[in-house]
Amino acid sequence: MQREWIVFLISGTVFGVLVGWIIGSQSARSAAPPLAAPPSAAAPASESAPPPLDSQRATELERVADAEPRNAEVRVELGNLYYNAERFDQAIPWYEAALQVDPSNVNASTDLGVSYYYTQQDDRALAQFEHSLSVDPNHVKTLFNQGVVRAFAKQDLQGATESWRRVIAIAPESAEGRRAQQILEGVDAGHSGAGAGAPGAQ
Repeated sequence: MQREWIVFLISGTVFGVLVGWIIGSQSARSAAPPLAAPPSAAAPASESAPPPLDSQRATELERVADAEPRNAEVRVELGNLYYNAERFDQAIPWYEAALQVDPSNVNASTDLGVSYYYTQQDDRALAQFEHSLSVDPNHVKTLFNQGVVRAFAKQDLQGATESWRRVIAIAPESAEGRRAQQILEGVDAGHSGAGAGAPGAQ
């Protein structure tokens, strides 16, 4: 599929569905920050400011992390703290440190991948999602986010569609499954609405 056709799709109905729905993995996190599109996509700015960082809590957790170098849980908690404050560059080293201790933590791995994406490290994001899927091939949040990064960062709508179809097959009634269905319906509508004469259509 040509780049122009993908841009057409993700800039319309599909983009409207995707914005705000890159989904964090940690159950303690009630809402993920808005989707940060890479420089090639024109994403609207977030209307709400991220929650402030709890600096006192961060200091306390870092003290524990220094004293307990094999404590993966405290490192994940620090990663989550910075992630929730949308300080993704600061979340990354804590998720990486947690995974050095516990490589099987699929939630931390996926949130690390999301953090890479938000800091414009698209290839690392996709590689991290592959690690998550090697731990849990049916991790729906990983699959959903993989689709988002494939679509926006790589203009790979075919690959993104494969990810979202897997989400629907695994968990059709989940939040991720319903959103994946909305996206794919938008893709189908874009195809039928644009017709054979659309720029780049094959």
